[in-house]
Amino acid sequence: QVQLVESGGGSVQAGGSLRLSCVTSGRAGYDRCVGWFRQAPGKEREGVARIYIQFGFRYVADSVKGRFTISQDNAKNTVFLQMDGLKPDDTGMYYCASVITSAARCSGALTSTAYNYWGQGTQVTVSS
Repeated sequence: QVQLVESGGGSVQAGGSLRLSCVTSGRAGYDRCVGWFRQAPGKEREGVARIYIQFGFRYVADSVKGRFTISQDNAKNTVFLQMDGLKPDDTGMYYCASVITSAARCSGALTSTAYNYWGQGTQVTVSS
């Protein structure tokens, strides 16, 4: 019923910026948590940001705090991840995921196992 599609990835030099988009189609209410995850080759999947759609509650992981910003455009069912000051360590496949849940549960640990809807990912490559 729910489909997520990411876009906006690409190749940039260190210090550059990218804006990722996650569009949700199908039946989707406001009582859902949307997260951004990334995975580099040979490394575990890492949560980087999340937002609770109904109220706009936002969270950004310490590893990207001050550089990444998560936001939403509810009229377009879109969640954005603005990435500034990119570093080579930010390289990886970025995934958008969502789950129907409460705001309280959305505020918990940002772990991939909590999400049941996933996009196909968009590649981000940062060169030095």
